[in-house]
Amino acid sequence: MKNVILLGAPGAGKGTQAALICEEYGVPHISTGDILRRNIKEGTPLGIKAKEYIDAGALVPDEVVIGLVEDRLSQDDCKNGYVLDGFPRTIPQAEALDKVAKIDMAINIDVPFEMIVSRLGGRRVCKCGATYHVSTLGGETKCKACGDDLFIRDDDKPETVQNRLRVYQEQTQPLIDFYGAQGKVVDIAATGSIDEIFADVKKVLG
Repeated sequence: MKNVILLGAPGAGKGTQAALICEEYGVPHISTGDILRRNIKEGTPLGIKAKEYIDAGALVPDEVVIGLVEDRLSQDDCKNGYVLDGFPRTIPQAEALDKVAKIDMAINIDVPFEMIVSRLGGRRVCKCGATYHVSTLGGETKCKACGDDLFIRDDDKPETVQNRLRVYQEQTQPLIDFYGAQGKVVDIAATGSIDEIFADVKKVLG
């Protein structure tokens, strides 16, 4: 298995594809979003600082994220490959990553922005960790797993989603050019079903 980065706008489905890759190939899924959210939930100093940026739809500062990722990649379970999801998001992060890791491939999950706004704006979550979309809930407002009330995350609210996409265009999309210049980018059109997208991903991973 290769050392892989998943690129794509917020809500493109990177997390879903990363989980499928990791299950299929037995490698760790390294999501800075998950790590940051865990810190926020636990109220750590990092979490409190990160929450201010995330709630505003902005990116967490590089110095906070880079140290966290470097530490994670040094762990034993990363020796046979890994999937990075949500990092790097900027050129300085990518340059810092190149100094501490060998990236074999950058898979770009390509989804039209209007589809992303619909996906994220309709997402509902539960404090137990379950995630739903309003299109499948039939008006239900309770979690099917535990019965608690569902809610919309601050970073899924429409105005925040629009801001996240603007930030992505300005700061993250240049990564496609960065890794493209290294010959490492593979584009995956992600408008089909999850299984269809994953079939295309497996083809490029070999």
